[in-house]
Amino acid sequence: MQLLKLPGPKAKAIIERDQATISPSYPRGYPFVMDHGKGTEVWDVDGNRFLDFAAGIAVASTGHSHPEVVRAIQDQASEFIHISSDFYHETWVRLAERFNDIAPFDGPAASFMTNSGTESVEAAIKLARYHTQRPQFIGFLGAFHGRTVGSVAFTASKAVYKNRFFPLMSGVVHAPFPDPYRPMLTRKKGEGYGEAVVRYIEEQILARIVPPEEVAGFLIEPIQGEGGYIVPPPDFFPALRKLCDKYGILLIADEVQSGMGRTGKWWAIENFGVQPDIITTAKGLASGMPLGAMITRKGIMSWPKGSHGNTFGGNPIACAASLATIDLIEREYLANAREVGEYTLDALAEIMARHPSIGEVRGIGLMIGVEFVLDRETKEPAIALRDDIVDLAFERGLLTLGCGGSVIRISPPLSTSKSEVDEALLILEEAIALAEKKHFG
Repeated sequence: MQLLKLPGPKAKAIIERDQATISPSYPRGYPFVMDHGKGTEVWDVDGNRFLDFAAGIAVASTGHSHPEVVRAIQDQASEFIHISSDFYHETWVRLAERFNDIAPFDGPAASFMTNSGTESVEAAIKLARYHTQRPQFIGFLGAFHGRTVGSVAFTASKAVYKNRFFPLMSGVVHAPFPDPYRPMLTRKKGEGYGEAVVRYIEEQILARIVPPEEVAGFLIEPIQGEGGYIVPPPDFFPALRKLCDKYGILLIADEVQSGMGRTGKWWAIENFGVQPDIITTAKGLASGMPLGAMITRKGIMSWPKGSHGNTFGGNPIACAASLATIDLIEREYLANAREVGEYTLDALAEIMARHPSIGEVRGIGLMIGVEFVLDRETKEPAIALRDDIVDLAFERGLLTLGCGGSVIRISPPLSTSKSEVDEALLILEEAIALAEKKHFG
């Protein structure tokens, strides 16, 4: 397989300019400098072609520069670009109506438009406190909910996100996320692991740390993203929903990465047979335009005028892009995510059989994690090997991203074809083989 010469001279020059002027806090990986993209294909400034199986961290849901999304952006930009949320415009009303149609709970929905995932989470935190008149929350280990002061109080995937930023927002207690591959708790006889986690929450956290009548909500990713693309066992969410109902606690599903069709359903939580009270969304919502939303049962949206707002939320261009995105996902890409996702999981299972460094392949739809280990029995994370695989794949024309301790996430655009999966997995398997030879001999 052809090895690309990276970074090329144009990319190298831009990276040097970037380092002179941009914050060093951004978590840059390999030296990819994008020039343009179409669908799942992208090209760097030196003309090198890549397959994008990261999709801007699951953002480019309809592929790069889908003609219908581009047209929606251009049409709206020719009318007006901005009107603040002090006033009205029909495009964001139409978008809120679409949210009402696809919301994962019964009854009418109400939406608050934002600019990002972390802002959606901040809005959910504030609304939950206001509506319940309770101050406390329960989050989960391994979670990623953003980096602003409220959201990062819930984030528990990497300590670096909090280093030298304390004190953060108070009132957050963390519970274990039900990871079937790396369980932290012991089950009782006949008990599922998800049920064991919920029992631990009730018997230890609610009984010993924070009383349930003080808890406004559980904030949880239905499938953990940054934490390792971890899919909880099927018994977890029904047990958690039952616990929420018992104590009047809101269930807040962070669908920023897992939503908008990525799992083959509009929202990942729909795969587990329960209804949340609030969801947060962003990333794949508008095919790359900066837009997020908090969507809730209408009765929960009880705060008064002026209690929360923003300037750019519901930007008309972003809303137009989102409407086009939702139409495309509904018409074509929900089904494609399911079909191509199953095809990818099957292909990765075959690769796993040939490579002992793969401990587990997991996921739903096109939200797939490949976990690398030093030994399948001990499950010791192979962090350096995973990092080498990401770099080796990049050098051969495949963009991927790591997550968790030693996981590579497979999150291409929802428009990705089976032939593009075939090409990408050929590159990935070559990278795995080379990394295994380096680390295992």
